[in-house]
Amino acid sequence: MKTDVLEINVAMQISKPVNEVFEAIVNPEKMCNYFISESSGRMEEGKDLIWKFPEFDIEVPVQVIKVESNSLISYYWENSGKNLLVEMNLSSVGDNFTLIKISEKSMNNDEAGLKWLSGNSFGWSNFLACLKAYLEFGINLRKGSFDFMKK
Repeated sequence: MKTDVLEINVAMQISKPVNEVFEAIVNPEKMCNYFISESSGRMEEGKDLIWKFPEFDIEVPVQVIKVESNSLISYYWENSGKNLLVEMNLSSVGDNFTLIKISEKSMNNDEAGLKWLSGNSFGWSNFLACLKAYLEFGINLRKGSFDFMKK
């Protein structure tokens, strides 16, 4: 493992078939129920999108690199002044479960990188918990959760 470069890796199993989990990530109408407030389009290979978040008055550019139905979503997004690669790998576990693994790379192992690692590790864990709550129980865990962060 390189100690000069930081990378985030998180994973969670969701009690839904892989096609439902995949659709909840690529379809902005579904993603608005647990993650973003708005997207300029569906996540499709080669598309440039803009995401808006309910808690922050920012627009985040997203460049979709690769989409493989029910297995991979790969994109760059602007974070901490850099374009960082996010990869979401999905795999079926039995008939009704999906394992989703997310990685975000990379930042230097310095003060800024450690701040990113801490914040985005929490962020991706929160993303997975919110996705699970939405798909399994129809609950939007994110709604109101970060209102205290609005400036």
